Amino acid sequence: MNPYCEQWIADWCQTNGWTDWFRERSSYWAFPPNSVMPVPIPSSVLHAIKAEKGLSQDERFWSLSALVGTGLAAALGFAIASPMPLLIAFVGCAIVFAQLDSEEV
Repeated sequence: MNPYCEQWIADWCQTNGWTDWFRERSSYWAFPPNSVMPVPIPSSVLHAIKAEKGLSQDERFWSLSALVGTGLAAALGFAIASPMPLLIAFVGCAIVFAQLDSEEV
């Protein structure tokens, strides 16, 4: 799951004079002003962008999906008098929130 919106990175690069940004695995690279080699965009910059902008569209979608799925599982579990829908919802939520908690961010 991508914790950053690509538009956020593009806007920062344009504002600060960095060019030709790209993503390699989980890090963002760009050419700094007057440079001929790309360097990673500093993690402090990425943290500042994340703090300013909040959740990305992917993160919002999956978080909302986990909440809705849990609500539906609770209603279904109550209707059929079984804890199994909640167990399945718990597993789904655990997977979603493990993806949200990336060490690299």
